[in-house]
Amino acid sequence: MRAILVLNAGSSSLKFALYAIDAELAASPAFSGQVEGIGATPEITLKTASGERVREAVRTSGSQAEQHRDALNHVFALLKEHHPELDIVAAGHRIVHGGERHSAPTRLDASVLRELDSFTPLAPLHQPHNLRAVRAVLALMPEVPQVGCFDTAFHRSQPAVAQAFALPRHISAEGVKRYGFHGLSYDYVARQLPDIIGARAQGAVVIAHLGNGASMCALRDGKSVASTMGFTALDGLVMGTRTGNLDPGVLLYLMEQKGMDAKALTNLLYKESGLLGVSGISQDMRTLLASDAREAKEAVELFCYRIARELGSLAAAAGGLDALVFTGGIGEHAAPVRAKVAELAAWMGLNIDATANADHAPRIDASDSRVAVVVVPTDEELMIARYTAETLGL
Repeated sequence: MRAILVLNAGSSSLKFALYAIDAELAASPAFSGQVEGIGATPEITLKTASGERVREAVRTSGSQAEQHRDALNHVFALLKEHHPELDIVAAGHRIVHGGERHSAPTRLDASVLRELDSFTPLAPLHQPHNLRAVRAVLALMPEVPQVGCFDTAFHRSQPAVAQAFALPRHISAEGVKRYGFHGLSYDYVARQLPDIIGARAQGAVVIAHLGNGASMCALRDGKSVASTMGFTALDGLVMGTRTGNLDPGVLLYLMEQKGMDAKALTNLLYKESGLLGVSGISQDMRTLLASDAREAKEAVELFCYRIARELGSLAAAAGGLDALVFTGGIGEHAAPVRAKVAELAAWMGLNIDATANADHAPRIDASDSRVAVVVVPTDEELMIARYTAETLGL
């Protein structure tokens, strides 16, 4: 079986999917799964196309980079065990930051990797781990071509004014601008919309990618015109452990009055805030929705309020609102969140059908809603596989 291997590497995890490519690319993976617990006691879960699941420990040693390589080696061994004739012809990677230059998937080589390394300060929780997976494949299968697919690329269609900060020009010239993220998800979802909402897909559309990381994007003619995330993946919505939108004066206050340095602020902004910080209970929306604690309810309320606020802003950027689309783990599965957002946005002519919403139907707008409201499961892995095949001409 000729196949494309798709990898999405995090600090302690490695998600993977294998797509057969014969006459054309398969629409679903032959195998998928993830390695969790890298840096501690890693375990691999493999899911076959038939639904069979295999779970086992992964033996690793050495540095975190070596552990990523060991994890990938274990993935290869399992895949070969299930498919002895497997021929991996390419590897596609999710890479969070592509900077100003990379507005399309790119074949990866040593010079590109060096350039992408320089973006690590812009995405410290993601970029180094994304690139570690690239180097692991290079060490294990040096002959296999690799393609980087960037979360920032989809947003390069935004007008210059939507990407600009009101900073001195010499700072902006160094690349300090709004980049936007979750582009792989937005691109996939945007491509599904014509089959679901017809001509409205080319109008003013806002997609809400809601999960542990959360953002929203305004589209016109299927292209990004504005996003809630900016220079880094901290901006915009409340997230699992990230602050979202925050007055920069708060940071100055914490530095001057509390003596917090860059390391302490990074930990606060990325790991201690968001749903976890507000609730003091959990970053998991499922846990918060099931809780009767006042703090949990306040965290959910703030999460929904920020979505509704940003919806108004993005509708202004798009020149109206023809459709609102929910995707991501929370967007696809948390009916109470969708209901609350719809309630807060009712002034925009948005109304949902309670039964359709509870059933997680593809269309959840009520018959009298002026805005189409849609739930679309995202598939970033398939998008990466498609990009990889297109880039390499497979």
